[in-house]
Formats: sequence, structure tokens, C-alpha cells
Amino acid sequence: MKVLVLNCGSSSVKYKLLDMESREELGSGGVEKIGMKGSFLKHTRRDGQKVILEGEILEHQLAVEYILGVLTSEKHGSIKAMEEINAVGHRVVHGGEKFNASVLITDEVIHKIEECIDIAPLHNPPNLAGIRAINELLPDVPQVAVFDTAFHQTMPDYAYMYGIPYSLYKKYGIRRYGFHGTSHRFVSRRACEFLGLDYDNTKLITAHIGNGASIAAIENGKSMDTSMGFTPIEGLMMGTRSGDVDLGVVTFLIEKEMLASPAVSTLFNKHSGMLGVSGISSDMRDIDNAIANGNERAKLALNMYEYRIKKYIGSYLAALNGADVLVFTGGVGENQTGTRERVCENLGFMGVKIDKELNARTRGTETLLSTPDSTVKVVVIPTDEEFMIASDTLHIINLLVK
Repeated sequence: MKVLVLNCGSSSVKYKLLDMESREELGSGGVEKIGMKGSFLKHTRRDGQKVILEGEILEHQLAVEYILGVLTSEKHGSIKAMEEINAVGHRVVHGGEKFNASVLITDEVIHKIEECIDIAPLHNPPNLAGIRAINELLPDVPQVAVFDTAFHQTMPDYAYMYGIPYSLYKKYGIRRYGFHGTSHRFVSRRACEFLGLDYDNTKLITAHIGNGASIAAIENGKSMDTSMGFTPIEGLMMGTRSGDVDLGVVTFLIEKEMLASPAVSTLFNKHSGMLGVSGISSDMRDIDNAIANGNERAKLALNMYEYRIKKYIGSYLAALNGADVLVFTGGVGENQTGTRERVCENLGFMGVKIDKELNARTRGTETLLSTPDSTVKVVVIPTDEEFMIASDTLHIINLLVK
């Protein structure tokens, strides 16, 4: 079965076509700058060769048409006709409390995703645009929605509730939802497979660390807590997001800077985090270069970034009453050897000890980093959210056939 995975953002569509029998990637890429000048499609062919195709791509349906066109083209494609696509899996950012698992997309499901727009105004509309595009272009192909928030729906109420009037939770659904659920689910399962552990009888802390970052506490296959909250801004300091910040800071800046709601959102989502503190970049490679050249603000930004990660790991070790596995994933978690070392430093009293030499040469590969006397196994597991989405899609489609 061939499954097309779509991840639609406000001005982009990322895609990957997978043959689920052979687990082969048949083509992948993304459309960028939708609705803007200079829009283009960047495609990686089956043979690994990359091509860039420019064009006027004004909205998401046109973007999906471009994607289907390049996948079926004689020169760059890997399938002869669109009919070879058996199913489409969509990343949907927010399912609220309505979805605790991936689902077959129906008119009712679309309506429920629309009802979540209030709490995900930047993410759910483009996700819906991708679904509607496939409805138009491939009307007979089944579609599956895989939600970022679904995995975290197992959190207990004391972990997901905020200390605000309960009536506001009932009225608006204000609570911790968590994100990156597909990644946390994939790497936690894969870590147990890699280590030969029973997923349903293991405590894990999964650190998805990149430009966006979150940590999850997982016990016996269920998410018990996670660092992101009502929105993806809470928790760790990230590339451009502030992470945890005193609410009083927000109200203070609203008054002093006379900021309206959109400006406040932009400040804490787009101009804060590593970029805001360093004044240089949200890219860790740029930060590293600046530190090497003696930039103190870049050093401060990195210290803050790593301190927050260590603090959350420590809190989740307490919340779980210890852990069996600590997983690093995401762009930074998989590749930034220095960050992994500094995060794990001085956690020996909590059972976390890593082989520093092995860690220093590990980038982007599944590796057991912990020493034999470490009571917590520390591993690097590269995430593969697209494969997880495709797997869920395949599972749901197979249930339909039965």
C-alpha cells in the first residue's frame, strides 16, 4: 500500500510518499511560500536527487496539485498515476478533547476539527485546507487524521489542569493539551523495541528537542505529563518561543509597550527564545559559531536552553518516581552532542550516566549512550513522524477492509 503523508502549514505543505510494504520512501519534499512571491516546490526523488520547481502557488489546493503532479511526472515521479495512492494521512495539530487517537476522516470529523480552530487558529485551518484539497483531487481515496495532541489525552486531570477558575476550563477548554505527540509516541515505542523492553511496562522520558521542543513523561505506554500546554509556547525555551514565562511579564509588557493581542503572540512566539536572547539566530549552528567567537549573549541563550531541559527531565523523574529510559530526539536531540552531555551532567544521583566519548561521536543514529552502571538507559532515537502517520493510516484502512 502506498500512503501519502501531508503536513500543511500556513504557507507550506510538506509531504512524503511511502510504500508501506517495503517501507521505501518514494518521494518527499515541500511547497514553500504559498500565496507569496517566489513560491516553489522542493522535491527529493526516489533516487535521492533533489529538484526545485518554481511556480505561482496561491493556495493549498494548488500546492497539493503540484505535489501530485511531481509524484506522477515521468521525469521526477515514482508512480505512474494518482490512482496508485491508496490513502492519505494528514498531520492535524489540534484535536482538543475530541480525539484521543487517529481517525478516518469523515464530514463529522472535519466538523470537529473546525470546532478546534478557536484553540489552534494558526494550525487547524491549513490542516483542513489539505484535507479539502484531497477531497477535491482524490475524492475516492480514504484519508486519516493523526493528531499532535491525541497521545497526551491520557494525562491525569491534575497534570493537565491549570490553576484558573474551573468555569473557564468548562467554557473554553483551557487546559494543557501538549504537542509533538506523534513524535513522542514513535520514539518511545521505538526505544523500547531497540532496548528489548516491554513498552507497556516501562517508564520513559522523551525529549523532542529542536527549534520547537517538548518533553514528555510516559508510563506504561501512556503520556502522564508534557511540557507544552494549551499552546506550543509553554515549557522549554525554543528557537523563537519563550517557553515558560511569568504571566505578570505578559501583562506588564502589554501596558508598557501598549501591545495588542496579535503583537503579544508574535513577540513570544516569533521573537523570543534563542533568537530573542542571543540576538543572533534561532539556529543552533549559528549559536555555536557565535559562542566560539566569544559572544556572551549566545552563551547565555544556550545555557538557558539546556538548563530548562535539565530541569524538566528532573521534574519528570520525580513525577514518574524514577525512569527506565531517557530518549533524545529532534534536530538538536539527535545531533547536538554538547547539549546532550551538558543536560545529562550531574544527573548521576538520579541514575543518569552517559559515555561521553560515545556521545561525542553519535549524530542521528540509534545509539545507547548510557554507561553499564547507569540505572536509566539513555538513548538517541531519530524521530520519524511521517512513518508514524503512515502507519496509523495503514492500520485504520486495514480495519475498514476487514
